[in-house]
Amino acid sequence: MANDPRAGTPAEPRDLVDIDALLAAYTERHPDPSVPGQRVSFGTSGHRGSSLTTTFNDDHIAATSQAIVEYRAAQGTTGPLFIGRDTHALSEPAWRTALEVFAANDVTVLVDAAGGYTPTPAVSHAILRHNRDRTDGLADGVVVTPSHNPPSDGGFKYNPPNGGPADTSATAWIADRANALLEEGLAGVRRRAVDPEELPGYDFLGSYVDDLPNVVDLAAIKAAGVRIGADPLGGASVAYWGAIAERHGLDLTVVNPTVDPQFGFMTLDWDGKIRMDCSSPYAMASLVAARDRFPISTGNDADADRHGIVTSDAGLMNPNHFLAVAIQHLYTHRPGWPAGAGIGKTAVSSSMIDRVAADLGRRLVETPVGFKWFVPGLLDGSLGFGGEESAGASFLRKDGTVWSTDKDGIILCLLASEILAVTGKTPSQQYAELTERFGAPAYARIDVATTPEAKAKLAKLSAADVTADELAGEKIIARLTEAPGNGAPLGGLKVVTENGWFAARPSGTEDVYKVYAESFRGPEHLARIQEEAQAVVAAALTS
Repeated sequence: MANDPRAGTPAEPRDLVDIDALLAAYTERHPDPSVPGQRVSFGTSGHRGSSLTTTFNDDHIAATSQAIVEYRAAQGTTGPLFIGRDTHALSEPAWRTALEVFAANDVTVLVDAAGGYTPTPAVSHAILRHNRDRTDGLADGVVVTPSHNPPSDGGFKYNPPNGGPADTSATAWIADRANALLEEGLAGVRRRAVDPEELPGYDFLGSYVDDLPNVVDLAAIKAAGVRIGADPLGGASVAYWGAIAERHGLDLTVVNPTVDPQFGFMTLDWDGKIRMDCSSPYAMASLVAARDRFPISTGNDADADRHGIVTSDAGLMNPNHFLAVAIQHLYTHRPGWPAGAGIGKTAVSSSMIDRVAADLGRRLVETPVGFKWFVPGLLDGSLGFGGEESAGASFLRKDGTVWSTDKDGIILCLLASEILAVTGKTPSQQYAELTERFGAPAYARIDVATTPEAKAKLAKLSAADVTADELAGEKIIARLTEAPGNGAPLGGLKVVTENGWFAARPSGTEDVYKVYAESFRGPEHLARIQEEAQAVVAAALTS
């Protein structure tokens, strides 16, 4: 799809959402559960939508909160529920709705003691800290965030006692129950007024920030005097970065401490929308333009579960590139990690990671898309690192125990500075060295128009449906519809050759399928893979 001509330029008044209208619509609009788009759709990232389109309103959150109450009761989860919110305008009213439902159902809710915003990784950290060495009275959590989505959006997600994103069995249960409550006109929802200041507080920031030296080598960063520019992109990490600098003596500047629910300070993303996507060169254009100020500059999305790394020598790093560098560094600088700790990657992440893993002699665990697949491994230490090509990752503490089981953009940003401090080279310089050893892959994702029927069939293909023997002049060596790391369905297709691959997955929101592709033979070969991938998919769909 073509980029908007204003991509990467500062947002203008015409781009800003009307906050008053957004907040009014949250309570005034009521979803019609007979309209599919207005029902609760509770995936791994929770329920997302906008009050202006009647897809994220008070009714949705009341029903979803009641469903979570009933789900945790069915699971025997009797401990406290940690709840955090980001800086999107709809996060505040949705947070209050949830508090009213949880309070009426006698759930002990722990809110931020200072009334501040709470990043997703701080909630995951809090859950795991509470549950360590416990077998009963386990805690879980909710984060009110649509992540990097536009300012008009809201989001609401659930993390069970393992601290990570809820799996599909949990999300399906919650969605089904929430929609049943909507159909009943919320008759089954219990709710009472509550003053958040009267609820028990938890020091999310202090417990998280004080624990950071156990997962990242902050002492090395301080000793090397690495100058860091951290941009929260107006999100929930805004107070965390200043606290990290102060408590750990780092030369770190919060380059934009502004919190504005319109996010009017942003540059426009590729499609002309405001989106806090720290992996996008368009959304990160301001930080990239000022890259000479700091050897390492970093960005986070609104709930800080994703990371963006900018180096003074190369600008914004491709997420795949930084994942490979992070893995190379961690598995050679963490002597306390178990010798058998594997490397988790998703099927659509770069094969540079495969080559790095083979060189390290480490087990590679390739999963379907979704961070939830890394949760068990991070929890028990059988995975040292889990990462997605969309700039979400986490890794173990220095002693090889779990840090977080949800994506943590803060520790990945700090790791970039650790790499410079310990090796004397920026992550982008480290990646250049990897390409000298293993080759320089060309990677891209494109969208291909299709029909709802074809999308449904694509999601259920079997390897036998692929009849092609070659792809872009190379013999096909693997046809995959299940992830090799855990046998779970890919929800699409992956085809692999010696020097390239493609994966095709249906979009969950549009009538397109996404083609991820990579070639170690250069851009021209990548273009051939992309072209032939569409023919391979078409043939498989008609077989």
